[in-house]
Amino acid sequence: MLIDVHGHIGRVVKDRKEMLDGPELVKKMDEWGIDRTCVLGLSETPEAEYMESDTDDVIRECSHFPTRLIPFCLIDPRFGLNDPKMDFGWLLEEYVARGCRGMGEMLPKLPIDDPRCLNLFRQVGKFGMPIIIDMNDNPIYYGLRDDPGLPRLERTLQQCPETVIVGHGPTFWAEISGGVSVVERLGYPTGPVRPGGAVPRLMAKYPNLWADISAGSGYGALSRDPSFGPAFMEKFQDKLLFGTDCCLRSSTRKEVRIVDFFPQLLAEKKLSRDAWEKIAHKNATRLLKL
Repeated sequence: MLIDVHGHIGRVVKDRKEMLDGPELVKKMDEWGIDRTCVLGLSETPEAEYMESDTDDVIRECSHFPTRLIPFCLIDPRFGLNDPKMDFGWLLEEYVARGCRGMGEMLPKLPIDDPRCLNLFRQVGKFGMPIIIDMNDNPIYYGLRDDPGLPRLERTLQQCPETVIVGHGPTFWAEISGGVSVVERLGYPTGPVRPGGAVPRLMAKYPNLWADISAGSGYGALSRDPSFGPAFMEKFQDKLLFGTDCCLRSSTRKEVRIVDFFPQLLAEKKLSRDAWEKIAHKNATRLLKL
């Protein structure tokens, strides 16, 4: 069994006008050996203009493949009154009733501990849903912002203890290493992982911090250091979630390198079968109550 917690549907509107709909996504899943995929929307957040796909789009496409696709909802923390006391309960109740199992991909260009974000995080936690976030401190791209060492994420974890926050994105995964430079925090660093990373520290300390290993950021963090990556996955095997973050109909298995990463680790006996089973599907099944 393999569950992808980070999939997308929709039309890419910038460089390549591609449409990835439900049937095309399921076809790709079959080719890559993925049994179920969580579909994350984007369009509710203005910064995510690169792909047209809102919660209604997600729910509609997932309804055609109820045994394969799992809908996530998305609410921008500035929605409605743009107020840190905004009540999202009525909307969350509707989305849960329509089958949504989580929220994401949350990526407004705001500090992660902005009062509006904290307000939304707390309310989502009351409905028992996790939130997949994208962290990117580059001011010209989408993504939640934080300072070196992720002190704002730590504050968020402390103030929203009932909400599971699933880390994802370049800035989040760059902080797997200590001594991260400004340039590294905005991209995809390579080379050995240095001791003292914020991500291992926070994952060990806070039960409500999990991680989504999809995209170049997740794959890069786990593969950049052959000795560190497997040890990290063994240590945090109960809090890691497999994902691809595939957005394009034209994406190939060779391009989405995370798909073949784990078979290689298992073949080389660098990762235990128990750890892989949890990352592949058991953790997602438990977190999303599937």
